[in-house]
Amino acid sequence: PSIPVGRSSVPTHHTLVLARAALFAPMVLPPSITVTVTGAAGQIAYSLLPRLLDGSIFGKGVTINLHLLDVAGALGALGGVKLELEDLDSAQLGTVLATDDQEVAFAGADVAIMLGAFPRKEGMERADLLAKNVAIFAEAGKALARVGEPTCKVLVVGNPANTNAAILARNAAPTIAVENVMALTRLDHNRLHAQLALRSGVNVQHVRRAVIWGNHSSTQYPDISSTTIAGVPAVEVFNSAEDQAWLRGELIATVQTRGAAVIKARKLSSAMSAAKAIYDHLHDLLNGSNDWVSMAVPSDGSYGVPAGLVYSFPCAVKGDGTYKIVGGLEVDAFSAKMMKASADELATELADAIAASTA
Repeated sequence: PSIPVGRSSVPTHHTLVLARAALFAPMVLPPSITVTVTGAAGQIAYSLLPRLLDGSIFGKGVTINLHLLDVAGALGALGGVKLELEDLDSAQLGTVLATDDQEVAFAGADVAIMLGAFPRKEGMERADLLAKNVAIFAEAGKALARVGEPTCKVLVVGNPANTNAAILARNAAPTIAVENVMALTRLDHNRLHAQLALRSGVNVQHVRRAVIWGNHSSTQYPDISSTTIAGVPAVEVFNSAEDQAWLRGELIATVQTRGAAVIKARKLSSAMSAAKAIYDHLHDLLNGSNDWVSMAVPSDGSYGVPAGLVYSFPCAVKGDGTYKIVGGLEVDAFSAKMMKASADELATELADAIAASTA
C-alpha cells in the first residue's frame, strides 16, 4: 500500500530490521551445539563465557554445551567457573564439562576457542617457547581431527596466535578444512576503530573499513586507506599535516603496542576487550556484517602473502560461517612495505616453529 500523505517516508525500525534480515541470514545451527574453550580457568574466559550464552552468537533457541579445558593445576579454579556458570540460571546453557583431557574436551566440538597457550617465562629462549607451543597446537589439531566435528570452526587466541593457528591447521587437515582455522586480530581491529573514533569525535559505529593486515604482533599494519568516518574518506577527515603525521606514526604505534600498554597499566593482559573481540569475531562470522572485518585466516596467496601463513586480511562475512578475503584493493608503497614486513615475520616465525619442533 502507498504511504498516506503526511507520513514520513523514512523506513521504520521494523522495515530496517526486515531489510537487514534479508541481507544477512544467520547461519542455521542445530538446536544443540558444543563449544570447547581452552584455557577456560583464565581471565579472558571469565569475561567471555556469559557472552556465549546470551543468544546473539548462536541463536536464541540453541542450547550451548560447554567443554572447558585447562591444565591439571587449574582444575580447582575451573570447577569454580563451572559452579558460576550453573548459577547464571541461563536457559541456553546445556551441559558443562570441566576437564584437563583434550580428547574429552574436543569431543563433538562445533566451535573451539583456543585461549590457552604456553606463556613465555623469564629467561626462556624464543625457540623454546615456539617448540612448546608447536607441541601444544599440533596435538590440539590432531585431537580435533580425531574427535571434533569436521565442520568445527576454530579460533586461536593464545599467542603467538597466527603461528599457533597455522600449526593447528596443518595437523587438523584434511579432516577439518584449513579455512576453518582462524586467529584473532579483531581486538587489534577494534582498537584501531576506537582510536579513529576518539580522534574524530564520532561514535565507533561511524568508522568503517578500517582494517588490520598481518600478524598479531608489533608488525601488524593498521590500515585506513579505505576507511570512512561518518561516510567521509578518512584521508579527507584527517587532512591537516598534523593529522597525516598521526595516521602514519602515532596511530599505527598505538594500535601495535596497545596490548603492552594495557599490561603496563593493569599489570595483567587484556581480558575484557579480548573477550569482546572474540564475541565480535564469532558473531560476525555466524551472523554477518555489513562492514569489513579483520580476521587472521590461511592465506590463499592474496596480496602476495605466501600460502600457508595465517595472516590478517580484510574479510567479508555473510553470516553462513564462511568468509571471503576482500580482493582488488589498491596498495600504495607504504602499505606494501608494512604488509610485507608482517608477512616476512610470520614466515620466519612459522619456519622457526617447525624447526624447533623437530630439533
